[in-house]
Amino acid sequence: MLGHLIRRRECGVTLVELMVGLAIGLIIVAAASTVLVGRIREHRAMLVESRLMQDLRTGMDIITRDLRRSGYWGNAASAMRPAAPTNPYAAVAPALAASDAVSFQLSRDAAENNILDDNEQFGFRLRKGVIEMLIGGGSWQALTDSGTMAIESFEVTPKTQTVSLRDACEKTCEPGPVACGPTQHVRSLTVAITGRSAADNRVVRSLGSQVRIRNDVIVGACPT
Repeated sequence: MLGHLIRRRECGVTLVELMVGLAIGLIIVAAASTVLVGRIREHRAMLVESRLMQDLRTGMDIITRDLRRSGYWGNAASAMRPAAPTNPYAAVAPALAASDAVSFQLSRDAAENNILDDNEQFGFRLRKGVIEMLIGGGSWQALTDSGTMAIESFEVTPKTQTVSLRDACEKTCEPGPVACGPTQHVRSLTVAITGRSAADNRVVRSLGSQVRIRNDVIVGACPT
């Protein structure tokens, strides 16, 4: 009787128990695999989004940095004087409406010559999904990489506020129907960029920035 009990205790699991255990193990592995695959996809999506936003920010930083410098002029201090020359670098296009391109100028002269030279003309434009920059002398080069993202829209919208500088003149204006005295044009640009990731075309992100042009335009002069 004792030997029979010992033999029963030494018996292994049955085939049914083994199959049940394998099934439970496979279910656990499948569930763990599903969670792991989901985490990998989420991590990849985060990397793609982060890369896209980083590329957009890099391009936006370069654009806003250069646009802030537009209109620099070595003789700006003389702008309010009577018969003073106008700033030859003041123009920024677009001036009235939104556009997918912007052009501007700034002086690079060691001694100001009041002449707009070829190497003093700059700009940005959208061309075939790439933002290009004009680096002077009529040469365009790619600012964004088409291998990492495609630019779907690039929009520059101008805004101008006018401030009277009449009180800064030594001589007051005579009353009359025509406004006199210099005015300061405070200019700003709203830049908006939308890009699509080349690694995953489902990932689309937009970035915007408000650019205050540091070099204001002075129109008119103090009365003589």
